[in-house]
Amino acid sequence: MRKVYLDHNATTPTHPEVVKAMLPYYEEVFGNASSIHQFGQQARKAIDKAREKVADFIGAKPEEIVFTSGGTEADNFAIKGVAYANEKKGNHIITSSIEHHAVLNPCKYLEKQGFQVTYIPVDRYGLFNPDEVKKAVTKETILITIMHANNEVGTIEPIAEIGKIVKEKGICLHTDAVQTVEKIPVNVDKLNVDLLSLSGHKIYGPKGIGALYIRKGTRIQPLIQGGHHEKNRRAGTENVPAIVGLGKAIEIAKETMEGESIRLTNLRNKLCSGIGEKIDHVHLNGHPGKRLPNTLNMSFEFIEGESIILSLDMKGIAVSSGSACTSGSLEPSHVLKAMGVDPAIAQGSIRFSLGKDNTEEDINYVLEVLPEIIARLRAMSPLYRK
Repeated sequence: MRKVYLDHNATTPTHPEVVKAMLPYYEEVFGNASSIHQFGQQARKAIDKAREKVADFIGAKPEEIVFTSGGTEADNFAIKGVAYANEKKGNHIITSSIEHHAVLNPCKYLEKQGFQVTYIPVDRYGLFNPDEVKKAVTKETILITIMHANNEVGTIEPIAEIGKIVKEKGICLHTDAVQTVEKIPVNVDKLNVDLLSLSGHKIYGPKGIGALYIRKGTRIQPLIQGGHHEKNRRAGTENVPAIVGLGKAIEIAKETMEGESIRLTNLRNKLCSGIGEKIDHVHLNGHPGKRLPNTLNMSFEFIEGESIILSLDMKGIAVSSGSACTSGSLEPSHVLKAMGVDPAIAQGSIRFSLGKDNTEEDINYVLEVLPEIIARLRAMSPLYRK
């Protein structure tokens, strides 16, 4: 049976070159990077090199990059760290209603600690209006945290416009760029951000590694206390192999991103138009133009997304109904709900997220088996009428 993986927004396979780059740091260069002997200094040199690669990719300085355990820690570090460091200045945070739970839950946690959080609405495409953000700013606002692109529908947000607003007012701007790094150009100066989160396993790197960009001069409080690692910003012995892997993944992304963006856009568009031609009662979720090149989210009326996922899995095709972090929930996607999608239709949503190994043959295979699956499931649905 053919195997087709279309869930790259959940995680990506580790690139063979990344694995190759990491192996020596498990077996040969095993020193603690904080040690001053040659074993430790070899590890330190590898970390410094990886830090330079990450910084170069997003237009930052190496000393502005802090390695974390992943995107979730980077988001928590940015949000809680800025909140605690600036609480004497103010206690108001602005975010959007469609953020990943790695942003929403820290914000909800801070609300219990006495902070005030404003959740900006989005339109039916998943786009927020910068003017709504501007209106929400108060004298107490210390942080705005809004994702660069949505992980479920792929809509790319106007972060740079928000950056212009906060520059005038001295407010920190954080963006979760976990889904955009490697897919589209990401430059911290062009985006006007003070903090930016990224993750290794979303860009063909290893799991358990990420990074937070912290613009020089940004007031932030460390969340983890211990040794003097990462210039006193994140205590804990560095995960050298994973850091090396992240650096290698970033290096590969720099070489391949432009061509892959074009290729994946073409494959995504072929899948979208093919589904529209072969299946009725389907809806595209997200912005038709301002979205990630690899992401397609569609709702199929009269049936549940979980049934489609399981049926496709039996045919060797892996997709999802939204964020992998909420896959165990029976609730409709909070993203689609915020976009105003009818809950009954939202229940039938599927996210296809393409990656480097996908081919036109893969798309043809999906378009071959999906119509049969939808027809079979609808035939069993009491709601469906032709």
